[in-house]
Amino acid sequence: MAEIAELKEIKGSKKKPKSKKKLMDLSSFRVEDNATNDRINKRPFRTPSLRRTGSLFRHGTVERKRKRREADDDNISVSSLDLKEPSSKRVRQMSRVASLVDIISPVNHVKKVGQALTRSMSFRNLSSSPTFTIKPYTKPQATPTKRRDSKLWSETIQGDVNDVLSKMDIKRQEAIYELYQGEVDLVEDLKLIKKAYHDSMKSLGILKDEELNTIFGSLANILPLHEELVESLKMQKRKDGTTENIATILLQWFPRLSGSYVSYCSNLVAAKSLLDVKKTDKKVDDFLQRCRESPFSRKLDLWNFLDVPRSRLVKYPLLLKNLLKFTSLEHHEREYIIEAIKVSEAIIRQVDRKTGEAKCRHYIDSFEYTDEKQMDPLICKQKVLLCGGILRNNRGTKLHVFLFEDIFVLTRQTTKNDKKHYQVYRQPIPVRQLMLGDMNDSDAKLNGSFRGAFTQQLSKHMFRITPTDPTLGQGHTLQANDEHDKKQWMQLLRTVMPAVPKMESVV
Repeated sequence: MAEIAELKEIKGSKKKPKSKKKLMDLSSFRVEDNATNDRINKRPFRTPSLRRTGSLFRHGTVERKRKRREADDDNISVSSLDLKEPSSKRVRQMSRVASLVDIISPVNHVKKVGQALTRSMSFRNLSSSPTFTIKPYTKPQATPTKRRDSKLWSETIQGDVNDVLSKMDIKRQEAIYELYQGEVDLVEDLKLIKKAYHDSMKSLGILKDEELNTIFGSLANILPLHEELVESLKMQKRKDGTTENIATILLQWFPRLSGSYVSYCSNLVAAKSLLDVKKTDKKVDDFLQRCRESPFSRKLDLWNFLDVPRSRLVKYPLLLKNLLKFTSLEHHEREYIIEAIKVSEAIIRQVDRKTGEAKCRHYIDSFEYTDEKQMDPLICKQKVLLCGGILRNNRGTKLHVFLFEDIFVLTRQTTKNDKKHYQVYRQPIPVRQLMLGDMNDSDAKLNGSFRGAFTQQLSKHMFRITPTDPTLGQGHTLQANDEHDKKQWMQLLRTVMPAVPKMESVV
């Protein structure tokens, strides 16, 4: 009997593993504190519900399973919680923990790992892609342009001038101050040309000495003359700010301008021609552009500065006439002002005549002849150029046309060795053998041009030049830029050939 009871006890012990399924359910309560676990990152952790099911926690199998898990520090099981079960391990009291989520939630670890990954990825991107985005060069913001103060004489005087001077005397002082201030500005511009342009281009080696002499001419001789006039006008200024005896100073100063201004203005044609050619050089063009964009230039080009002395010369008669208008008949300087006007106008005529001759000689020396028949002896004798400019023939070809006193020459511009040349086109026509004809816009067509061949487009502002001598070749149909240009050409042509019959209309 005892053996039978023992045998039943053994069979009963073998049936107990049926509760293994419940033991396996405990694994669902195990949470892995791993920051890379996607399931935990995507779904927030939920505190599992704990149920004490009879002998489940008293079974020795749970104790063995808990002991096997102790080797993994990253694993937290429900067995580690204090459920008042006997255990030899120190258990953290729930009262000292803020919440259960703080114990088992991997949020803090995920944040730290994420920050570390972000830093490592950013460093890796910098090392793997060393290219940088470089902004293209942009032109710097323009600085304010330097402007000259345009003050009136009355603004430079302390106190009320109306209490001391009459309105006529105030206007006279304003006219004198305008002349004086213009001289001060001119001296400033001449110094600027020499220092900023001439000296800089020479020290940088942008232009040769010969080219500098051609472009700037006798500018160095003009500057001392105007500096001397400024000092003389300053000496005539009284303590109360008024200035007298200006006409006598100008009468002594004007005759000294003749030689320097004839030399300088006569050279302007060659200077302009060479400057236009040198602008095609990148170094020269870059230097001039930088100067033009600088505040000191007042947005003016070098040629504008080079033309300042000539434009100042032609203003003297106008300034003196304005002064004469506010000078009373009884004033002791009235006669001197009238004489100064005559002297200044005579100097201007002399400079114009010499400049015209130099201009005429400059163009004649640049003529190139493709045929000996084109070398008319009248060309070399010309001293006055009445008109010169660009016209187009009926084929659309651009022609540089020169009307001298005795001959009419058509050319085409070329450039050789940094110099402009004018190749004579067809046969020059003496003005005494010219016939002039006006062409109506309705009858003028560019029949010979590429454009006119397909569109039959009407052309405007055209006239015709025909030689009376058949040996001089055929006539020329010429087109001006506008109606004003056409009238100017036709008026000058009629002036030089008054006795020559004129064609009223050409179809």
